[in-house]
Amino acid sequence: MYGTQSKIDLAIEYKSQIPILRPSIHSRRANITVKFQDIYGFTVEGNVDDVNVLNEVREKVRQQGRAWWALEANKGANWYLHTTIGEGNALKSSLKFSALVNAITLKKLIRKGIPPVLRPKVWFALSGAAKKKSTVPESYYNDLTKAVEGKVTAATRQIDHDLPRTFPGHPWLDTTEGHAALRRVLVGYSFRDSDVGYCQGLNFVAALLLLVMKTEEDAFWMLAVLLENVLVNDCYTNNLSGCHVEQRVFKDLLTKKCPRIAAHLEALEFDISLVATEWFLCLFAKSLPSETTLRVWDVIFYEGAMVIFNVALAIFKMKEDELLLTHHIGEVLNVLQKTTHHLFDPDDLLTVAFDKKLGSMTTNTISKERKKQEPEVMKELDERSKRLNSFQMDEK
Repeated sequence: MYGTQSKIDLAIEYKSQIPILRPSIHSRRANITVKFQDIYGFTVEGNVDDVNVLNEVREKVRQQGRAWWALEANKGANWYLHTTIGEGNALKSSLKFSALVNAITLKKLIRKGIPPVLRPKVWFALSGAAKKKSTVPESYYNDLTKAVEGKVTAATRQIDHDLPRTFPGHPWLDTTEGHAALRRVLVGYSFRDSDVGYCQGLNFVAALLLLVMKTEEDAFWMLAVLLENVLVNDCYTNNLSGCHVEQRVFKDLLTKKCPRIAAHLEALEFDISLVATEWFLCLFAKSLPSETTLRVWDVIFYEGAMVIFNVALAIFKMKEDELLLTHHIGEVLNVLQKTTHHLFDPDDLLTVAFDKKLGSMTTNTISKERKKQEPEVMKELDERSKRLNSFQMDEK
């Protein structure tokens, strides 16, 4: 699709996707609630201030789109693919420098957001999904979906149960056609990787991938690269061991990066998993507005899973003063949920997430933290499994 369109066509298509939201004169009060659909079809509910923020975001997205198209005109349509710095004498130093400049430019651009009309092809190329797809026959996805059609497993039963609960009310996802497409992607992957099978949370991730990627097959490969290459191993397996490890790592990071918040929450006996489980399993798809979620995913698909920690820490940091005034668990949940649901400007979140005040986090740093936490998590899960088995034996 994108290879045959001119830049003018792309600009027209892109512009048409982003309508200006103009509240009526009767709605111009901050305490008046208004509802409207975003460009991905989700119903957004907020006040007029929220609408104004969204209008500002739309304009920033337009500006960012112009920056991407200017680079395409200058460097070529797929310039962002030439960001790997080779080694050895075979590669001229000028080419190495060009690749380095491209890599630095690309990182900055992606943190500012990929234009929605370019997002499918940029994600597919940079995430590794295109490479992964190229290793199998062209008919792989169609053959897979046909082969598993009609088969019933524990995973397919859970998927069927979750389909109507995946973004209910969405004009396409919550239809017979939408349910069928989402089911094929999820069921197909459950057979591709039987260790993962299906885990609740993946339905929201796959649904959002479908909306962005436009085709089932591309959404399937994005899901595959996400689970197999981007996220930590065992995050979606039966015992969710990887997810438990991630939350332990996050709890430690919160203590180091935001000690006042961590100490206050500890005093309230607030369990971080009350919010972090959904964040890590759904990658914020159920918590943040759609465009903010996708701006986070822009960076995840390029920089890796450590971005999840940056964003989770930022949510707490942004509301530090309010959180320190809370007196019970319910108030903490209310502050965090209200914050995430109204983060309509992705830049507000990502500016804090990558601020040096939170300290730099590298993939190696996160990997070391995971290795430190994993033995204790596995020990606890093993003990829990033994208790459950003992209880079941007593019941018999």
